[in-house]
Amino acid sequence: MAGAEGPAGRLSELEPVVSLVDVLEEDEELENEACAVLGGSDAEKCSYSQGSVKRQALYACSTCTPEGEEPAGICLACSYECHGSHKLFELYTKRNFRCDCGNSKFKNLECKLFPDKAKVNSGNKYNDNFFGLYCICKRPYPDPDDEVPDEMIQCVVCEDWFHGRHLGVIPPESGDFQEMVCQACMKHCSFLWAYAAQLAVTKISAEDDGLVLNVDGIGDQEVMKPENGDHQDNTLKEDAPQHGENTVKEIKAEQNNEPCTSSSSESDPQNMYGDLDVLFLTDEYDTVLAYENKGKVDQATERRDPLMDTLSSMNRVQQVELICEYNDLKTELKDYLKRFADEGTVVKREDIQQFFEEFQSKKRRRVDVMQYYCS
Repeated sequence: MAGAEGPAGRLSELEPVVSLVDVLEEDEELENEACAVLGGSDAEKCSYSQGSVKRQALYACSTCTPEGEEPAGICLACSYECHGSHKLFELYTKRNFRCDCGNSKFKNLECKLFPDKAKVNSGNKYNDNFFGLYCICKRPYPDPDDEVPDEMIQCVVCEDWFHGRHLGVIPPESGDFQEMVCQACMKHCSFLWAYAAQLAVTKISAEDDGLVLNVDGIGDQEVMKPENGDHQDNTLKEDAPQHGENTVKEIKAEQNNEPCTSSSSESDPQNMYGDLDVLFLTDEYDTVLAYENKGKVDQATERRDPLMDTLSSMNRVQQVELICEYNDLKTELKDYLKRFADEGTVVKREDIQQFFEEFQSKKRRRVDVMQYYCS
């Protein structure tokens, strides 16, 4: 009909089409991300009894500790059990943190999972993230007033999150780097400049001295190259003009594989890392990547196939019947969807509903016939 090409018809052609495969792949990706972040943390028991947990998923409750109050962090289990209806900020993961839920920072709330807590956790470290503010711009994420699409990247040292455009460097477009160190932490831990010649990303301008880099010190990492293809062997000379003679000596000693003798404390790497409170940089299991991998492995071990669980609770006859029904459903659904693929048409909600109605109708007819012959 001529009316089929009217405004409604043209509008339907402009609507985005999402395949079932796309939906399943997106769902699987979201599930994997959740496993990576939450899989290494206990969702049922408060982590307080474990002391300062090496790394765990954390949240901040703006309902109980709003801006202007003392910052506090709560574990995954307490976010569910004690703050389920509250407004929470997801902090991703933090290292060496002990759950604050119900302590003196919470005026009118007692932890339901572990009420016997000390008044404060003196070993905890806090920043603006606990009030939902991030980066040097101290803005929320997502930011309703920010129209620039930009990825947030976490500093491995201070664990704050930064907009890519506020790092003072250009992050690799592929995202092919393991960890980032922000400008402030590079200044605080000047020995990190010894790694910069091999691992640093090119800066935006000479005024900025922040770097995106790997702190693992892995020798086979690719050296970032400028547009002309030459190696950035002079990164330190151009990018670290304000770190003094000691830093230059440390860099040269590192490049020559010789111990640094610029000071008594810096002659022992452990003392130097300890004095700066960054011993975690030497622990390969402290990284977010190691935590995420552990979470994925733990979840994969615990995750069970619901079909196999159902089968295991049935007798032999019921198992055979269920498997036959499953195979029939799979075969008929595949043939049904193939028609749409061959015709190049979109599968709609009503099409799926119609399929299952017809499938159930066929099943009832088969059951009725079996009862007729059995009687």
